[in-house]
Amino acid sequence: MKIKVLSIPVQDQEKALKFYTETLGFIKKVDVPLSEENRWLTVVNKEEQDGTEILLEPSPKHFEPAKTYQKALFDAGIPYTQFNVENVQQEYGRLNNLGVEFSVSPTEMGTVKIAVFNDTCGNKIQIVEML
Repeated sequence: MKIKVLSIPVQDQEKALKFYTETLGFIKKVDVPLSEENRWLTVVNKEEQDGTEILLEPSPKHFEPAKTYQKALFDAGIPYTQFNVENVQQEYGRLNNLGVEFSVSPTEMGTVKIAVFNDTCGNKIQIVEML
């Protein structure tokens, strides 16, 4: 088995695409219309373009349990997922300079350093550096 695509629920695909590409630095891999409102929209790491894709999946507007779950995680400050980085402090500084809102500034926790930010699309995302 191999992981090819992971999904992150987003409240607005266009806003998510802009944030994940222009701010976080991913590149768009696939963009296929599924309906008037939804697309199969993935981004990848620009250095690993054949690596795991992140599906910017539209949050189900008509499926209350999914909306409740996403909001509960966000309100509790629990990251939906995490991305590894080489240096959390540097990435924190770069993103902070771009106006990204952090709920947890760089913090050492045992063998890792973490920070948590708002992806502007309904999720908290954690960045992690292995120490």
